[in-house]
Amino acid sequence: MTRLNLNETVCEALFASSLQPSDAPTAEAVAAAIGRTVRQLGPAGCAGQVAQEFGDHPETAADRMRWVRQLANTMCSGLVLPTKSAPDAPAAGTDLLPVRGAA
Repeated sequence: MTRLNLNETVCEALFASSLQPSDAPTAEAVAAAIGRTVRQLGPAGCAGQVAQEFGDHPETAADRMRWVRQLANTMCSGLVLPTKSAPDAPAAGTDLLPVRGAA
């Protein structure tokens, strides 16, 4: 799975989760929500739920996806990467889960 696909899956799982901005989620709560949602729905189910919400409620879905992407970016910005790159390690100074601009 590429970094971009992993990022998409993470954002789709967060979007499909029950996590809300009012929860003020910690990194642990975010990780738990991602894991729980992917186990329950699978990556395709998460993507399907995102698509359904964008079809049914585009305005609120766009707001939620913006929040999800900001949350994913915030949670990943504190990650410390190794200074010596292993063959498959990301280059120092790059995000593990780069977040594309909001749609």
